[in-house]
Amino acid sequence: MTYDLSEEQKALRSQVQEMAAEKVAPRAAEIDRTGEYPWDMQKLLAENDLLGLAIPEEYGGSGASLLSNCIVAEELARACATTSLIFVVQKLAAYPIIIAGSDETKRKYLPPIAKGDTIAAFCLTERGAGSDASATKTIAAETDNGYLMNGEKCFITNGSIAGVFSTFAMTDPDRGVRGISTFVVESDFPGVSSGHIEDKMGLRGAQVSEVNFEDCLVPKENMMGDRGSGFITAMKTLDSSRPLVGAQATGIAQGALDEAVKWAREREQFGSPIGKLQGIQFLLADMKTRVEAARQLVYRSATLCDNNDPELSIFSAMSKLFASDVAMSVTTDAVQVLGGYGYMKDHPLERMMRDAKVTQIYEGTNQVQRIVVARRLLGKM
Repeated sequence: MTYDLSEEQKALRSQVQEMAAEKVAPRAAEIDRTGEYPWDMQKLLAENDLLGLAIPEEYGGSGASLLSNCIVAEELARACATTSLIFVVQKLAAYPIIIAGSDETKRKYLPPIAKGDTIAAFCLTERGAGSDASATKTIAAETDNGYLMNGEKCFITNGSIAGVFSTFAMTDPDRGVRGISTFVVESDFPGVSSGHIEDKMGLRGAQVSEVNFEDCLVPKENMMGDRGSGFITAMKTLDSSRPLVGAQATGIAQGALDEAVKWAREREQFGSPIGKLQGIQFLLADMKTRVEAARQLVYRSATLCDNNDPELSIFSAMSKLFASDVAMSVTTDAVQVLGGYGYMKDHPLERMMRDAKVTQIYEGTNQVQRIVVARRLLGKM
C-alpha cells in the first residue's frame, strides 16, 4: 500500500501551507493570549471551502478523502493548533450525520455545516462518562411527540457557539452501551443551553464548555440510525477522526521542529551556531525521525479508512497514540533546544508544548488507545 500523495493532494498541501503562513500563523499568539474564539479564522476556513472538505458533494461539501483532510489538519496545526481544531471538530461533528443520518437529515443539516454557516459540536463526554461510554447518564425518553432529553455533557468543543449538536443519549439505560442512540439536536431547541466555559492549558481559543439538556424535546426524525446503535456510530466516528487528531499532533510537532532548526542555525554560543554541537544535532535528528514516523502512520491509517479496510480500528488507535506522544516529546525537546528562551511566551514553543498535551487526552486517552490495540492483537479471550 502506498501513501504517495496525488498531484491534487500536493496542491492542496501547498495551498494550505501558504494560507497558514500568511494568515494563520500571525494570529496564533494573540488567539492564545486572549483565549477568544477566532471568528476570523473560522471565516477564513469557510471562504476556502475547507469546513466541508469531508462532507459528500451531494450535501454541499467536497467529498475529499480522509488523507486529504489529514493534510489540511496537519498544515493548520503547524501554524496554529486552535485553528486546526476548528477544522477537525467540524468534520468530527458532521460525521455521525454522514454515516447514520437519513437523506432528509443530511440535506437539512450538512450543507450549512459544509459552508461554515453552522458550527457543529460532538456531544459524547460526560463528567462520569469519559472513557466509559456505558456510564452515560443523559437520557432520551420516548414520548408521543419525540424524545425528551435530559442530561449534561462536558468538555464539548464549540459547546457555547454551535448551532447543531451530534448528541449521544441513553434510550434504553438497562442495555448499557447497546442502549445509546444518536440524535441531531439544534441549539435553539427549548431546553438546550451551554454551561461553564473551561479555562484550558492549551488550545486557548477553542470554546470548550458544558452543554445542558433540560426537558429538551427532540423530534423523532432527529434520531440517527437505529435505536441503540449510538455506540457503534460513535466508534465509527472516532475511528475516522483519530487519524485527524494524529495529523494535528504531527503538525504541532513539525511546527516545533521548524522553530528548533531555525534557532539551531542562528543562535551562537562558544563562537559558532549551536547546530554545530553534537548534542543539539542528536536532538534534532531524533525529533525529525519521530515526526516522519508519526506522519507515515497517520497517512497509513487515513488510507485504510478511505479503503474501508477492516484493519482501520487498530491503525487509527496507533496513529493517534503514537503521533500525540511524538508531539509531546518533540515540543519538549524543542523547548530544550532554545533553552531559557523556549520557556518564554515571546517564542511560540511554549504554546506548542501546551497545545500538544491535549492530543494525548481527547478523542480517547492514549491509555484507551493502548487497550484498543491490545484487544485487537489478542482477540477474544
